Amino acid sequence: MCWKTLLLLLLCYDAQATVSHRWSRAVLFPAAHRPKRSSSVPANPVLQTSLEEVELLYEFLLAKLEISPDLKISIKDEELASLRKASDFHTVCNEVIPKSIPDIRRLSASLSSHPGILKKEDFERTALTLAYTAYRTALAQGHQKDIWAQALLSLFQALRHDLMRSSGARVSP
Repeated sequence: MCWKTLLLLLLCYDAQATVSHRWSRAVLFPAAHRPKRSSSVPANPVLQTSLEEVELLYEFLLAKLEISPDLKISIKDEELASLRKASDFHTVCNEVIPKSIPDIRRLSASLSSHPGILKKEDFERTALTLAYTAYRTALAQGHQKDIWAQALLSLFQALRHDLMRSSGARVSP
């Protein structure tokens, strides 16, 4: 009986180790891999594929962003908003990144137990979530401000931890 259990555990371990990497991608941002029926945007949009796109993302963030009461993010600058990458930015900000405290806490917990360094798209989505959380922290008052500030701190620590790991520096808690 003992060898059968050992064989089963070995088989389960082997099956877990050989699971396709694409199945583990959806852990941090599951909405990125679920296409919306009403959307023409492809699943898993990525904003940064070149240095020019990194600079464009920076411009989007420096431009005046507007967050509506229903938490939809839009770019106020009409010229920037008309760019093709702006629709991907809109999709990532409105359909992919978490916007509620429980979802942001869930992301922070997933990030703290994430092995290795983040993929480029997960890093950019976490950074956008951090920016959104900073905005919400600035608008909040009283006890809500403390809750948003704690979420902001958790995301910052997760990104810092990832940057330290990717640079090869020793990571301290």
